[in-house]
Amino acid sequence: MSETIYESTWPRVHDLSIHTQKSRGLPSSPRSVVLVHGLGVSADYMLPTLVRLAADFEVWAPELPGFGKSDQPDHILNLRELADILAAWAQVINITRAVFLGNSLGCQVIVDLAVRYPSLVDAAILVGPTIDSRRRTMVQQLWRGLLDLAHEPWSLWRILARDYLRTGTRRMYKTFRFALQDDLLRKCPDVQAATLIVRGGYDTISSSRWVEELARLIPDAQVAVIPDGTHASNYTAPDELARLTKNFLRQQPER
Repeated sequence: MSETIYESTWPRVHDLSIHTQKSRGLPSSPRSVVLVHGLGVSADYMLPTLVRLAADFEVWAPELPGFGKSDQPDHILNLRELADILAAWAQVINITRAVFLGNSLGCQVIVDLAVRYPSLVDAAILVGPTIDSRRRTMVQQLWRGLLDLAHEPWSLWRILARDYLRTGTRRMYKTFRFALQDDLLRKCPDVQAATLIVRGGYDTISSSRWVEELARLIPDAQVAVIPDGTHASNYTAPDELARLTKNFLRQQPER
């Protein structure tokens, strides 16, 4: 992965420094794609997808407050507040409309954003969305997460371990609780943006039944499966995810 493909920026949002990776060069399309990370992890594991999309789109990978190299506020933000920060971040860097591609918890943030800031979300791509309505306890989610790790590469384990330590147990726990309390199904019918839901074939966190349930509730939704993908297909299967993303966006003219 070439370091010259992206660069770091540090926009300030509500007096918080938000570490952001941005693709370099001139893309073939003027559309912007914003990558939204999952619970406790930095944007580093989104970079394989950023690199594969950089020739086609302007790609951004911000780290939400409390995660990665962004500032850690004393107040731990809930899902609604994380979506508010993401909307404010977009305004600061002059993004008026973008495609939002998220993984895991990032999918919950994007759905909230799409419902409350519909003019900002051109399209949504949800990779391994959480949290399965039939597995809404922390124990169930942790167990499924451990099962998924068996299929993730060691290189991702190292990123997760470093980022979880940086985030800290208190912030991890409280954000996890906020994710469990989030009523995602209630919001889905109000999503106006065209949506692609992507599931990795080895994903033990986001089940086929759960993905299909979300797709039935979101008015304009499609489902795609990456057979060799994991929960973090943005890291383990970036070529296939980028292909799916490009094909999906070709079907969705920018509004």
